[in-house]
Amino acid sequence: MAGHGSGHVHPGGHGGAGGFAPSGWAVLDAAVVLLLVAAGVAYGMGLARARGRGPWPAGRAVAWYAGLVCAGGALVGPLAAAARTGFTAHMAGHVLLGMLAPLLLVLGAPVTVALRALPVGGARRLARALRARPVRVLAHPVTAAMLHGGGLWLLYATGLYAAMHASVPVHAAVHAHVLAAGYLFTAALVGVDPDPHRASVRVRAAVLVAFVAAHSVLAKRLYAHPPAGVAGDDARQGAQLMYYAGDAVDVTLMVLLLAGWYAATRPRDAARTGAVPWREAA
Repeated sequence: MAGHGSGHVHPGGHGGAGGFAPSGWAVLDAAVVLLLVAAGVAYGMGLARARGRGPWPAGRAVAWYAGLVCAGGALVGPLAAAARTGFTAHMAGHVLLGMLAPLLLVLGAPVTVALRALPVGGARRLARALRARPVRVLAHPVTAAMLHGGGLWLLYATGLYAAMHASVPVHAAVHAHVLAAGYLFTAALVGVDPDPHRASVRVRAAVLVAFVAAHSVLAKRLYAHPPAGVAGDDARQGAQLMYYAGDAVDVTLMVLLLAGWYAATRPRDAARTGAVPWREAA
């Protein structure tokens, strides 16, 4: 990523060097737009096909499309262009793509939409796939946290950060990983879709606390030791954005995790004490 001041390489000014020809960026942008539009259309078609299976919460649909907008804002447009020449803009894109967009997309419950929209045979095959061992391993909070947090450490503590700004394919692969790992991590912690192997609240809470600590340590490290070629002021602003904006999303995850635990345990507590759950009382 190019930055402010000396020692930075501005990819837009070097034609085809390193694979950063303008045509390369145009192809990447077009591919991103097509994928986002396809995701939006597929979700809408799923809702339309499942219309006869009961109402769908409007908030879920809003969350899905808001998540696509966040991902699009990080990958295409002014912020994405600024992120190629500034670390602070890059970090804003990281928060959008790796934290906020995954949270909103998870809250959109796309797997549930697919299960409702598919014919019986297709829904059963999807359900079997979700129970497969590889999916079980990937969906475990510990694995998801390692992929998400470990990927960030690999990006900023090695030469990968420079490499992603010397090759459009590497740039695309890094961002695809950030979004996918962020989605997997968020779904493992607070997913609303069916999960036949969901970890206990204690495990998920412990993983979340560990991830928050690792994320905060990484932000502090970037503040003191930015990637090569990133100017001091830009690095400090980007690190602060990562620290404080990341905390805001992490707190939201904590609230959702606790809210899910409360909703799952309250009926049992009420039955144990002889009280009438509020749903039944209503």
